[in-house]
Amino acid sequence: MAKEDRTTIIPRRTPESAAMTANVKRAMAITARLNRLTYDDADEVRALFSELVGKTVDASFLLIPPFYATGGPDTRVGRNVFVNQNCTFYDLGGLDIADDVMIGPNVSLITSGHPIVPSERRAFVTAKPIVIERNVWIAAGVTIIGGVTVGENSVVAAGSVVTRDVPPNTLVGGNPTKIIRPIVD
Repeated sequence: MAKEDRTTIIPRRTPESAAMTANVKRAMAITARLNRLTYDDADEVRALFSELVGKTVDASFLLIPPFYATGGPDTRVGRNVFVNQNCTFYDLGGLDIADDVMIGPNVSLITSGHPIVPSERRAFVTAKPIVIERNVWIAAGVTIIGGVTVGENSVVAAGSVVTRDVPPNTLVGGNPTKIIRPIVD
């Protein structure tokens, strides 16, 4: 489960907040260029995604536009990762995607949010990392919230909302997700 020491807090009207806003503008400009591309433009998509995250992604990385992001530098992507259409990555808290991960269409990986208390809601942004371990399949329409680790070889069923860690080798589903059964090879 999420550990409080992994939480980043960015107060409004600070240099950190200004940097976050500048990074969002940068990401939006890059993703606008990326979203003009098609499936047949895989090399250009990889080049723009590499620009977004600030490091070259492996030649086995495949992303099908459209794609949306509010950052990039806090995203790490392994080899043989597939990201289907219409995905959204908010990486302010850190987003680690290991090798051999498949991400279905309309998946949202959201590491940031706001306080629940109304008087604090606009005062700052909170962020917690998401870790997706090796060989995970995240099916269509899943939302994963910051502070979550999805364990190796696991599957997150379509339409799920993941608010807690997913154990390795497990099928989970629902809102909020619950363990459906172990995955045995």
